[in-house]
Amino acid sequence: MVAAVRVHKVGGPEVLTYEEVDVPAPGPGQIRIAQASCGINFIDTYFRSGLYPSPVGLPFIAGNEGAGTVTAVGPDVTDIKVGDKVAYVVALGSYAAERLLPAARVVKVPDGIDLAQAGGIMLKGMTVCYLLRRTFKVGPEHTILIHAAAGGIGLIACQWAKRLGATVIGTVGSKDKGELAKANGCDHVIYYRDEDFPARVKEITGGALCDVVYDGVGKSTFPASLDCIKPLGMFVSFGNASGSIEAFNINLLQAKGSLFATRPTLNHYAATRADLDGLANELFEVVKSGAVKIPIQTRYALKDAQQAHIDLEARATTGTSILVP
Repeated sequence: MVAAVRVHKVGGPEVLTYEEVDVPAPGPGQIRIAQASCGINFIDTYFRSGLYPSPVGLPFIAGNEGAGTVTAVGPDVTDIKVGDKVAYVVALGSYAAERLLPAARVVKVPDGIDLAQAGGIMLKGMTVCYLLRRTFKVGPEHTILIHAAAGGIGLIACQWAKRLGATVIGTVGSKDKGELAKANGCDHVIYYRDEDFPARVKEITGGALCDVVYDGVGKSTFPASLDCIKPLGMFVSFGNASGSIEAFNINLLQAKGSLFATRPTLNHYAATRADLDGLANELFEVVKSGAVKIPIQTRYALKDAQQAHIDLEARATTGTSILVP
């Protein structure tokens, strides 16, 4: 039996239950790992609350990313061996001291990447990779807006976009978060609680507006985000920390400048083994080079998962947080 955090009924942070579960020997195509860290992400709250339905029903072990050391492999697994260090993004099951995983969905962690760090960067890091390198290919000629620029994805995105040569505008909720965003590559900070962010974007850009807006906030920043985008630009909604964007008349995109809008997910961008390896390798390369730094800002004990979710939903955290079994 090993420690895990399970959800028996959907709801608030209080439904996260710290208990012991049995982890069997790996079957065909599976591996078992002892986890060094479990990443904490907003998507974890969506499954916990029931906003996203659990693909395995109830109860389920919470969490969607982690990293650890392989302790056993299934009979037909040939490319992974006991002792390998691996990381993953797999729907549900990560808030546990040990777990089973499909061997086809893990990646080996290279030398130079700490396992504790790896467990907290896979989902956010690969998300930033596809957002900046696949959904809209950011380059030196672009001005971009990143909402929640001091958040887990925001800090990575600011650094990576700056490395790509873009002019980066970010929204934040406090002066401390503003300083953090600036220290991580954000050229211009907008304090959304005190400022009209579309008006500030227009002012910062001299009326030219942005090529793309990356929005992980959702309801509270829409449709105002569309007023920040130049004609033929793109609105990328990849999360809904403030609630889901409600249905809107698609003609609004035409009225705002023949805009493009998309709601991407990592599952589709990493659907094939080649795509998964491509995103992971690109992430590991920028982290190892030092071009993108992803320090662990907050570490919680596994038993304190409730507090971790309380802090996350209160926007009391910055950067990357992990649970440590």
